[in-house]
Formats: sequence, structure tokens, C-alpha cells
Amino acid sequence: MRFNIFTLPYPTPLRTSFIELLSYTKIKIEPANFLGFLFLFSFLFSILISFILAYYFSLSILIFFLASFFLIQLTFYLWLVVITDKRARFIEEVLPDALLLMSSNLRAGLTIDKAFLLSARPEFGPLQEEILRLGKEVTAGKEIGIALLGITRRVRSRKLSRALQLISSGLRSGGKLADLLQETALDFKNQRLVDRKIRASVNMYVIFIFVAISFGAPLLFGLSSYLVEILNSTFKDVDIPTDVLSSYNIPLSIQKVSIDPTFILGFAIFNLIFSSFFGALLIGLISKGREKDGIKYIPLLILLSIGLFFLIRISAQTVLSGLFG
Repeated sequence: MRFNIFTLPYPTPLRTSFIELLSYTKIKIEPANFLGFLFLFSFLFSILISFILAYYFSLSILIFFLASFFLIQLTFYLWLVVITDKRARFIEEVLPDALLLMSSNLRAGLTIDKAFLLSARPEFGPLQEEILRLGKEVTAGKEIGIALLGITRRVRSRKLSRALQLISSGLRSGGKLADLLQETALDFKNQRLVDRKIRASVNMYVIFIFVAISFGAPLLFGLSSYLVEILNSTFKDVDIPTDVLSSYNIPLSIQKVSIDPTFILGFAIFNLIFSSFFGALLIGLISKGREKDGIKYIPLLILLSIGLFFLIRISAQTVLSGLFG
């Protein structure tokens, strides 16, 4: 069954971005067909969820439908980003060793295609597939520079793209391939050492952000929301006649608390989710230099912050229930 037609509701930039990410993940299904199936599944599942939620909560079905559909699409998009970056990071890690192995094979007198094919080791993972494909393309007569740049269309990595462009331009300038591969591999290793030193120096900032979002914010929101409930229930039962206050000239006016505890609870949960989302992106930016590297921390921060929030509320209720009745 073809689902391509269901990709039409997507805006063109979003559809292109989805299909591009799907091509990077090496999913065997055709990207457009898979994206159409995702839209149909999200649409039908959101309808089901919206009817269920609307039955228990007095809100419009349209609100639940739009929220569910958007959440499913966002979750799948972030999942694709994480998979794509994970594959690219693994290739970046093993690329220097692969380049050094290719350089050694060339210095040993092997031809370019054999040097590449013999450098494809199982421990290189997804890079092994790219090396094998590169060797086959060179054997078939494709120019090595074009074959190298073809890898950049299948792997989403800025470092890899720059390295392969450097090798390709060096070959066009008449440089020796073995020397180019060796120098590129050494540059990669040096850059990796620099990145690790920078990462170690900013770990304190990452720890501070993590503690503030996972422990500080839930502690403050948990205690303050419970305090609002206590004040609301306490002042609700307090009734001092105004003539008593006026007879003693007491400048005090006790009124009912107008803040709804349910609103405070929802506000706290929303802020915790909001802070966890952008805090995770900030952790990724500080620690790895890219916001999307922090996407994998979003579920962890949300679970920790909301879980601790309710734990603090329950603990405060247990400890202070006797004091406030």
C-alpha cells in the first residue's frame, strides 16, 4: 500500500526535512511512503486519544486532537534527529582510525579501490558500509573526489563533510592521497582531544543546570503549591466580623484567597516541563556544542523534575498535615 499521498498536508520545508532525516537513518522503507504512514497513524491515533480525553476532561475535542497530533509528530522528529546524530557521532569517532588504515594500505602499494575495501572493518559499524560503497564506486570508475563527497549526502556530520571536502580539494590540487588521509586523521584526533578538554572545563555548568532543573525547581514549586492549598483552606474557614476589627482599630482585612490551587498545580507542571525541555537543549549546547545533543536528556529531566515535585508535595502533606489539620 502506498502512503505517499498522505505527505501532501505537510508544509514543503517540513516534509523535506523529514524525508532528509529518514534518508540519514537508513530505514529500508521509502522515506516518502514512511512519512505518509506516519501522518495517517498520527491522525487516527490523535482522534482516538482526543475522544478518550474529552470524555474525562471538560475541554474541546479539537484541543486534544491538535495537542496529540503535534506531540506525536514532534516526538518522531526528535527521535529521527537523535538517531541521525548518534550515527554521525559514531562515524566521527572511528573515522581517524579508518583513515589511518587506508593510508597504511596505500603506502603498502595497494591500489586505491583495494586500499579502501580492505579498510572496511566490522568494528567501524555504519562507516564500514560507507567504505565498502566508496570502494565499489571507485572500482566502477567513479572519480574518487565525487565518491568521497557522496558520503556527505548519506551521513549528517559537519566534521565529516569538512574532512572529505579537504581531501577532495587536496586530490584536485595534486596532493598524495596517503599523506592527505594521514594528516586528516591526525587533525581529527587533535580536535577530539581539544573537545574533551573543553567538555571537562564546562562540566560544572552542566551539573549546576541539571541540579537546578531536577531538584531546585521541583522543591520550590512543590512547597509553594502546597502552601497555596494550605492558605486557601485555612482562610476559607476564618470569619472575623468587620465590626470587631473596626472597634479595636486593627488595620487588618482577611479575605478569601482567590487563587485556584488547581491553576497553581497546572502552572507548576507546565513550568517544569518547559524548563526541562530548554534546560536539556542548553546542556547539549554547553557540553557538546549543539542544542540537539541535549534532546536525549529531555525525558530524563521531565521525569525527574515532575516525579520529585509530587514527592515533595506528598512529603510536605504527610509532615505538615498534623500541624495544619
